[in-house]
Amino acid sequence: MMKYGYTCLRQFPKSERHTLSAEIRQTMYEIDKLIIRSQKRYFKKNTLQDLDIEIAHLMTKIRLAKELGFLPFKKYENWSKMVIELGKMVGGWIKSSQGHSRLSVAPSVVATATTGLSARVH
Repeated sequence: MMKYGYTCLRQFPKSERHTLSAEIRQTMYEIDKLIIRSQKRYFKKNTLQDLDIEIAHLMTKIRLAKELGFLPFKKYENWSKMVIELGKMVGGWIKSSQGHSRLSVAPSVVATATTGLSARVH
C-alpha cells in the first residue's frame, strides 16, 4: 500500500506536495508505526483502535484527493481497495484479540501495509 501510495502522490500538483500529500504520507507512516507497535504490545486493544482510526483517516484523505481532482479515479479505486483490505485485516485482528490477552500480528498485515497488495492490484 505504501509503495502504491507514493506513486499516486507523485502525480499531485506542486502546490499540494507540502500540504495534502504530506498529510497522506504522514498518515501512512503512522499506520506503519501502529502496526509495529501492536505487534510489540502485550495489551493491544487501544493500539488496534488507534490503528483503525488512522486507516479511516487515510481513507478520508484519499477520497478528498480524488474529489479535488489530484487523484485519477482508477488510482483512487486501486488505492482505496488496498486500504479497505488493510482495514478488514485490522478488524479481524481486533475481533480475534477480544478475549485473548496476547496475540501476534499476522505477517500478512505487515506485508500488506508495506508491499503486499501493491503487487496484486495493477
